[in-house]
Amino acid sequence: MSTLDTSALAGAILDQMADAMIYADREGKIRLWNRAAVTLFGYEAAEALGNSIDIIVPERLREPHWRGFDAAMASGALKLSGRPTLTRAQHKDGSRLYIEMSFALVKEADGQAIGSVAVARLAPPRATGPS
Repeated sequence: MSTLDTSALAGAILDQMADAMIYADREGKIRLWNRAAVTLFGYEAAEALGNSIDIIVPERLREPHWRGFDAAMASGALKLSGRPTLTRAQHKDGSRLYIEMSFALVKEADGQAIGSVAVARLAPPRATGPS
C-alpha cells in the first residue's frame, strides 16, 4: 500500500505519465506542465509555466485555436467533446510536430470553466502504403 496521500499520488502520476499533460487557465496561461511535456515540446517547466500556450501553437493556427479556446471558456462545452484530434504543434527549436491531443475543461463546482487540460503525444507515423 502506498504511503503517498492523494495529492502526492496525483503529483507522482502527473510527473511520471508517458503523455504530455498541460493545464492552461482561462487566459491561456500554462499552469501545469509535466515531464512528458518537457520531452515532447522541449520547454522546461520553468520556461513554460506562466507563459501563453502560444509557445506550442504554430503561428498560422493561433487564430482558430484562440477562437475555439475562447468559445469553450464562454460556453463551458468543447466542440470535440474530449475526442482526440490530430493537430500540429511547435517544438521549442521551431520544428513542427504532428501530435494527437485531447482536451477537457476544468470547471468550478458551479460549472464555470476555469481552464483547459490537454493530453498530448506524438502522432503515430502515417501509413505510407503497402510494405
